Amino acid sequence: MQQLISYLVQDPTALYIAVGLLSLCIGSFLNVVIFRTPKMMEQEWHQECQMLLHPEQPIIDEDKLTLSKPASTCPKCHSQIRWYQNIPVISWLILRGKCGTCQNPISIRYPFIELLTMVCSLIVVLVFGATIQMLLGLLLTWVLITLTFIDFDTQLLPDRFTLPLAAIGLGINTFAIYTSPSAAIWGYLVGFLCLWIVYYLFKLITGKEGMGYGDFKLLAALGAWMGPMMLPLIILLSSAVGVIIGIILMKMRGENQPFAFGPYIAIAGWIAFLWGDQIMKVYLGG
Repeated sequence: MQQLISYLVQDPTALYIAVGLLSLCIGSFLNVVIFRTPKMMEQEWHQECQMLLHPEQPIIDEDKLTLSKPASTCPKCHSQIRWYQNIPVISWLILRGKCGTCQNPISIRYPFIELLTMVCSLIVVLVFGATIQMLLGLLLTWVLITLTFIDFDTQLLPDRFTLPLAAIGLGINTFAIYTSPSAAIWGYLVGFLCLWIVYYLFKLITGKEGMGYGDFKLLAALGAWMGPMMLPLIILLSSAVGVIIGIILMKMRGENQPFAFGPYIAIAGWIAFLWGDQIMKVYLGG
């Protein structure tokens, strides 16, 4: 293993190939995580509600859904997807975007997420090179992709992702990987409080909730990774992108339809993570 690591560090081409292939597989796994996590949460909520409202009744016997069980199947004919039908991107192209058994269309979103994961991962390698910052940056990238699509689908940013992401940011920065330990702590605190204050004032004025607590936790996690100085840039970028896309979505869905803000925080956070220092220098004229 040590020889393999040394080889990848010394040969950039091999590193790009290895990360590209790995990230394609990770992207395939992220498709499962994005699709199943909300369903797993819903299943847990049903059981918790039953325990709260009807504790005397036995728990409804549901087949427990996990990331590994049951095996992936076609939603129409329920035939099991074989391993050779689940090769990232390639299988979708060979099958022409259809189920190998019933010819039911398979969404292009699956290969898109796989390719997106690969491209974003290779960009991280390009920015950081063969370093510990690169390895941790890949982890951050994969989690942000997962949160982006879950939030788009459900308007949820699960605590099972945002809270560990914040803990990891605080933990790694005790070694000053991306910022100082004190900056990581303040980044977490300021990241949470700044959106919470906006949320509270908006609710006080309008009586409505403008965003969810998941947005606070995600920004706090990004603050823990990058420190408080990046938070204004993240908020500015996410607001700009959110306003543009939000207006488009409101026109398409109707005025009263909510839209997720978490994806824009995630996108802006990823941009700031890679190029925040350069953007700030250009903006400040440095």
